[in-house]
Amino acid sequence: MALTAAAGGAAHATPSTPAAPRAEVLREEHSGRRIVDLTVSSTALGRSAKVRLLTPHGWHARRPVHRWPTLYLLPGGDGDHLPWTESYGIERLAELRHVLVVMPEMPLFGFYTDWWQHGAGGPPAVESFHLSEVLPLVEKYYGAGPRRAVAGQSQGGFGALSYTARHRGLFRAAASYSGYVHPHQHPRAVRAAMQYLGLDWLALWGHPERQRHIWQAHDPAYLTRRLAGVPVHLSCGDGRLGPLDPPDTLPDEHIPGLEDPEDPFPADVLSPTEAIMRAENEKLAPLLRAAGARVATHFHSGTHDPPYWSREFRVSLPMLLAALHT
Repeated sequence: MALTAAAGGAAHATPSTPAAPRAEVLREEHSGRRIVDLTVSSTALGRSAKVRLLTPHGWHARRPVHRWPTLYLLPGGDGDHLPWTESYGIERLAELRHVLVVMPEMPLFGFYTDWWQHGAGGPPAVESFHLSEVLPLVEKYYGAGPRRAVAGQSQGGFGALSYTARHRGLFRAAASYSGYVHPHQHPRAVRAAMQYLGLDWLALWGHPERQRHIWQAHDPAYLTRRLAGVPVHLSCGDGRLGPLDPPDTLPDEHIPGLEDPEDPFPADVLSPTEAIMRAENEKLAPLLRAAGARVATHFHSGTHDPPYWSREFRVSLPMLLAALHT
């Protein structure tokens, strides 16, 4: 029997979002003792999409009244939601035995946004998929409770902070690992990366000056007052060879237009993407503190690479769990 959830009151639609997107579970697959994979038919995305659940102990014997603290883990710009379990092994962490973990996919470079689409709106409406479809669905049918925290890697770090700021009270804590946390600081990087991937960069938020208000409405650096009192973890490398990089680590693939000719990257930077993320995180951290957010930072050497995100997830986990269990 198909399970369907409509948008509830937990998340507020942006102006271009349909009033009540609906999500329907087309398939539910169980693997191992704790992993459940959902295939969801999404109105917001205009296609089906995947969501992985890491279930807590006792979940299979749950009753409709049972609710668990819920941790949402967001993927990077490639949209792949599987590394949290397949690469980072979070199911082996004893700390997560009593937490429901929700890992939704995202369209390629979806940027946790209902795309502007040159004023027309429409798919991909990523924010609506995550917050107005997946969230009410897992709360209605899969035991997710109202105590929520969120974390993400790379572009998912942006999503964690942007979602938390744009929907006050929805998440109790947020963590970002090498997050793209201040995109309006580096619009050339957004343009270069999206053009490199064959995407229309102006369809995302429009032009960074002509549609400045759209950029600012999603950029955590302009939303810091909405994060007052929220525990936030920011971690980022500097783009240079670090302790978790093998000695033979190669430079990032060259992306034309990523580098500012007037401010070139230092010669020892192997990961320009991480260097850009570092500049944004260092700009955001004092703004958050000034606004009253409870910020912890870990700025380190290293590239834009999953071993650092796995490590930083474990570093930030006590903070995330403390917010869930308070």
